[in-house]
Amino acid sequence: MRSRQRRARSSLWGATAAPWLLSAGTLAPAAVVQDQAAHEPPAADEAAADGVNWPGFRGWRACGVSEGFEPPLEWDVPSGRNVAWKTPIPGLAHSSPVIWGDRVFVTTAVRVAGEAELSSLYGSPGYGAGDPVADEGEHRWEVLCLDKRSGELLWRRTAHVGEPQVKRHPKSSHANSTPACDSERVVAFFGSEGLYCYDHQGNLLWQKDLGLLDAGAPGLREYQWGFASSPVIHGDRLILQCDVQDESFLSLRRLEDGSEVWGVVRDEDPTWCTPTVDVRAGRSQVIVNGYKHIGGYELQSGEELWKLSGGGDIPVPTPVVAHGLIFLTSAHGPLAPILAVKVGAKGQLSMDAEQCEHLAWSHPRRGVYMQTPLVYGDHLYLCSDGGALACYEARTGQQLYRERLGVGGAGFSASAVAAAGRLYFTAEDGEVHVVRAGPGFEVLAVNDMGETCLATPALSEGRLYVRTRHHLIALADLDPAAHDGDD
Repeated sequence: MRSRQRRARSSLWGATAAPWLLSAGTLAPAAVVQDQAAHEPPAADEAAADGVNWPGFRGWRACGVSEGFEPPLEWDVPSGRNVAWKTPIPGLAHSSPVIWGDRVFVTTAVRVAGEAELSSLYGSPGYGAGDPVADEGEHRWEVLCLDKRSGELLWRRTAHVGEPQVKRHPKSSHANSTPACDSERVVAFFGSEGLYCYDHQGNLLWQKDLGLLDAGAPGLREYQWGFASSPVIHGDRLILQCDVQDESFLSLRRLEDGSEVWGVVRDEDPTWCTPTVDVRAGRSQVIVNGYKHIGGYELQSGEELWKLSGGGDIPVPTPVVAHGLIFLTSAHGPLAPILAVKVGAKGQLSMDAEQCEHLAWSHPRRGVYMQTPLVYGDHLYLCSDGGALACYEARTGQQLYRERLGVGGAGFSASAVAAAGRLYFTAEDGEVHVVRAGPGFEVLAVNDMGETCLATPALSEGRLYVRTRHHLIALADLDPAAHDGDD
């Protein structure tokens, strides 16, 4: 059945596409545009300020910031100090936890016969090799719901059972995409294994087969590395960025039933980037990172607003919006740019800020490969795979410092989050480096999670939720009176 669905999609997505499918820069039919009246959620800064919900990758619109509460500065997982709870999570996954109200949602892929191996971490033999993991047999793709206060498992649902259609990188997993949630639903995206929507009680509302989504080295089909772009909920719409070996596309769907409102074909190589939505007076856009096609698409119609090409040829970081600027980065191959694009950009852009009026500033060689950048207050922070942390003035691009986190070449894959004037950087070896926010470099604490960690943490009501190799751990300031005044 699945192969027939893939062939059907291919026949629709050719040169004579169906009316709901757009070529880049082509407007949807008027009837489709009129159907776009989605309810607007709160602005990103207002939503982040509530400090409670963390609805997708990096929270609200990928900003990575949660305010109004103070998470812990120090903890010790083996002794249980400041550990509110620790719950085992089966399988192997790098997806992050998401939170709505008192519920935490996580996804995983469980190998039926034997435990999935995780290797090729930063600095290890074979790091950076492109060969995928050999056939691993049957898996179960699962969605789990936990109580935020206690860590108790409330429900566990199996979305799909079968052998993976696409292999993974040794450092990757078969459940890389972070789910997205709102007050009623949680959406899990497992790439080639499908898109699933549940209510908060675990009832399956709908599912969609999007066909084969093969993400790997551009043009080298033997190098299959696993799908990773996360779904984004905006009002009553769902946004998916699917840049793969064939038929890359951007899709806007109805959250109610998963049906497509518009789709845009992208001339793009595989990427692992999650889109961002920016809404302001006079413009609402979906912003995507990429290599051949970085750009903005009009939210209601899918019309192309602006476009950039170039940079790192295996893009991963998500675009971040702050101070009227869109911050983009990538780093693989000859270029590693940092770009600050004005939110009102139009047309074809250049990466040279001196030649392009729509760029506030740019650096051609200071970008990062894996991590989504963090804007907190007036400053932009980027952490490299090797732990080099750089701080810039967000509006001007002036570098304020560049310092090393940790010793011994620890690797960093998870993206940073921030709260209460602190920045949290999670290393692959499980050490979480807490850095004071601001123009000067100061490490406040280094805390060991006790396990490998590649997932980006979540923040809610003063708790830090960290997904390690085998657990989801809630960290909280359980003894505020014990503060020594260093922070």
